Amino acid sequence: MNYIGSKYKLSDFIKTAVEGVAGYNLSDKVFCDLFAGTGIVGRTFKTSVKKVISNDLEYYSYVLNQNYIGNHTKLNAEDYLSQLNELKGKKGFIYNNYCTGGGSERQYFSDENGLKIDAARLQIEDWKTSGEIDQNTYYFLLTSLLESADKVANTASVYGAYLKKLKKTAQKTLQITPAAFEVTTNSHRVYNEDSNELIKKIEGDILYLDPPYNARQYGANYHMLNTIAKYDTFVPAGKTGLRPYDRSDYCKKGEVSEVFEELIKNAKFKYIFLSYNNEGLMPETEIRQILERYGKYDLVTTAYQRFKADKTENRNHKATATTEYLHILEKQ
Repeated sequence: MNYIGSKYKLSDFIKTAVEGVAGYNLSDKVFCDLFAGTGIVGRTFKTSVKKVISNDLEYYSYVLNQNYIGNHTKLNAEDYLSQLNELKGKKGFIYNNYCTGGGSERQYFSDENGLKIDAARLQIEDWKTSGEIDQNTYYFLLTSLLESADKVANTASVYGAYLKKLKKTAQKTLQITPAAFEVTTNSHRVYNEDSNELIKKIEGDILYLDPPYNARQYGANYHMLNTIAKYDTFVPAGKTGLRPYDRSDYCKKGEVSEVFEELIKNAKFKYIFLSYNNEGLMPETEIRQILERYGKYDLVTTAYQRFKADKTENRNHKATATTEYLHILEKQ
């Protein structure tokens, strides 16, 4: 999935740093990914730790993590995927509001793919409501649909806007492919809560934090994924068809430091790791000052190339040099 702030390229760097501090044998450790996003970091540690606690306020993220983290036993879902791919398209919420054929003038998906997304989403919900599938299979199928739909979305990168003409990948016919997850002997826990509230109710050994860095709101940039995941009824707003969304305090320059320190204060974890880059609202010196008040502080960094999609239909990418800071706190 094309995701802002994804730690896919940095997962090895993060795991090496965590093991260097918390130990190379993490089998008795509880690891928490509090701002999970697509769950890349939690997935990196899933097979190494006793338990992963995953959380994100965005519902689409909750769905992804229910599959990739929450699911830990084998599923027999191939037949359901085949049935979804063979469905005839249906006119539903996505087609009517986010495809030109539905009359909205929005073009997030081709008409064909909009119809297929609606048909698949309705079928998944019908299977769940009737008891045909259990919760594990439900989240597996829904994640498979979300990620497959994202591959044929007619956007430059995020869902803040759609392209005027269908790009080549958006012209392809939607094919729902399986969202494979790691099988483990241990169970895990996934939440869909405000991080600063959840931190008061959980505890563990390793806390990984990857909050929003700047003013961009994930609820706006990924509203389409929330809409497919929830498949609820609302009136899409404006030209881009936004749904109502929460504005994070971590995206507000005047509030981010206060909510961050509150989180650290309430965290019942021995080791805390914060990913933050040089473009963030909180400068490195301010983060250091906050963390040093709560224990032993350290910092490791790495340089990497982050790619930004442009706003044109050919979706060119430009490499941007970025420094990733991994702030480390051994809480006392």
